Amino acid sequence: MSRDSRLLEIDALRGIAAMLVVLFHYTTRYQQLFGHSTEPLFSLPWGHYGVNLFFMISGFVIFMTLDRTRKPMDFVVSRFSRLYPAFWAAVVLTFVVTHGLGLPDKEVGLMVALLNLSMIHGLFGVPDVDAVYWTLQVELIFYAWALLTFRLRWLDRVPLLLAILFALRIVYFGFDTLWGIDLPWTLSHLLILNYIPWFGMGIMIHRLTRSAGAPAGADIAVMLAAIGLLWLVASVQQAVLAAALCALMWMAAQGRLAVLRNPVLVWLGSVSYTLYLTHENIGWALLRRLQGAGVGVDVSIALVLAVALVLAGLLTRFVERPAMTWGRRWYQGRKTRAVAPA
Repeated sequence: MSRDSRLLEIDALRGIAAMLVVLFHYTTRYQQLFGHSTEPLFSLPWGHYGVNLFFMISGFVIFMTLDRTRKPMDFVVSRFSRLYPAFWAAVVLTFVVTHGLGLPDKEVGLMVALLNLSMIHGLFGVPDVDAVYWTLQVELIFYAWALLTFRLRWLDRVPLLLAILFALRIVYFGFDTLWGIDLPWTLSHLLILNYIPWFGMGIMIHRLTRSAGAPAGADIAVMLAAIGLLWLVASVQQAVLAAALCALMWMAAQGRLAVLRNPVLVWLGSVSYTLYLTHENIGWALLRRLQGAGVGVDVSIALVLAVALVLAGLLTRFVERPAMTWGRRWYQGRKTRAVAPA
């Protein structure tokens, strides 16, 4: 099985994760916040766990990227060109649509929208143009720690570093549970302690499936520790989910889930980022208008889902991909000029 085929399967999982979140927001979450005109045909109250799968995939993909990265700036340019242009387009589009169609309690002012363009606005208490952006800040913090690990040449020490973070998460949990003491939130946030088990499992799956690396025993131990940590600090259900997703991701990374190479799932994976960025508030605003005009619940959900997919496809084709290509060509050109003889 080729490496590209295995990565197609991982990317398809990303598309499935995005669809789970979208359907959760259009059925369960919309019902909680605004109320459908009638009960929808189905609901997906567990669809928000797609975010946990996103974090696992990020752990896998980012450390796979670092394995073939030569310089820190290579990684920075790669991530910036991948994330920011599409994000900027999504912020502008969401701001315009929500103000145009109206979305009670979800609209923000122009200055807030401009601050959102930094993607780290949440660290300073600035509201989101769209609530899904909170995960991007978690991702950026993870990228920063991953890059620092690479810069310090500690990639082979990742199991130990994760074990330390898991232990710190238990300390926070213990102080809160046993003595009702809240340890500093800022440190917990900057170390992404609430989400590190999910990232850690993705990293370990990458290490277990790459051609060379640390002994498998340490990687398996860290993965089991992550599952056990979720059992302790979250719930049995989350631990079981984590174990199931580990098995799923490991099989995909080994190229053993041929069904994930279905063109529809692969396409969903390719537009998953822009779909995630633009589906929530824009979708909710459209749902309110359609249902307010008398369109049936299930028809309105189907229509809004179609709009979200088309919009994601357009942004991927005309913003995300061209920006990535241009940014990386510009960077390669600068590197070439820097080493050219005088």
